[in-house]
Amino acid sequence: MFKPCIIIPAYNHHQHIHSVIDGLGQDIPCLIVDDGSASPCREVLQDITRNRPWVTLIRLQQNQGKGVAVTTGLRHAHQQGFSHALQIDADGQHDTNDLPRFLSKAKSHPQAVIAGVRRYEEMPPKRRYGRMITDFWVWINTLSFMIKDSMCGYRLYPLTETIPLISSTAVGRRMDFDTDILVRLYWRGITIKQLETRIRYHHDSISHFDLLRDNLRISKMHTRLFFGMLIRLPTLAARTWRRSDKHAQHRN
Repeated sequence: MFKPCIIIPAYNHHQHIHSVIDGLGQDIPCLIVDDGSASPCREVLQDITRNRPWVTLIRLQQNQGKGVAVTTGLRHAHQQGFSHALQIDADGQHDTNDLPRFLSKAKSHPQAVIAGVRRYEEMPPKRRYGRMITDFWVWINTLSFMIKDSMCGYRLYPLTETIPLISSTAVGRRMDFDTDILVRLYWRGITIKQLETRIRYHHDSISHFDLLRDNLRISKMHTRLFFGMLIRLPTLAARTWRRSDKHAQHRN
């Protein structure tokens, strides 16, 4: 069964949410998780759901972070009987034209995470350097180069494989979420399929990345993952060796 939905975590991103919703179309149910937005955004989100019956709105009374918003959406989607959930940001940075490509790849690989990969040349320098540092630590913490862009929030989750993880493990609650959950899914043996996607940065978009606090959270996350990798080192090393051995056999 392939029954996908779309999850949009939203926090005071009312400037572009209308264009995001319109770009998705009406074929797939959409769930917006309002992470404690202020009045202007709450009113915009309410207006969106009033005239679009395929869009459902869940409100969190207080801002709890992107990770909490997404996992709330994932649990709700699973309870409603959906098989997959595509996460897309509310700020209009993700290209909704790529939606059919994500769905098509998920149909071909129903048990895999379909992870968006942004082009380096399209990213502002500060974001590019931050991604390079995180990519480095992700390669160490997975003993693999399989994950190309762990910070991209445009991805599709298989719920049967994802719900057990978020039900049993404390995954990052804020900006550390996207990387944390992808590494932990990889540890569990879930296949990660990459899909290159375009990114669009809007000058009027509000960034909720706190330079000090979120960098500290991400540093702590990498530290936790590193020690988690050490515990799993034999398993991860064996998996990487088997994969490289298969590639060598194919080349021969």
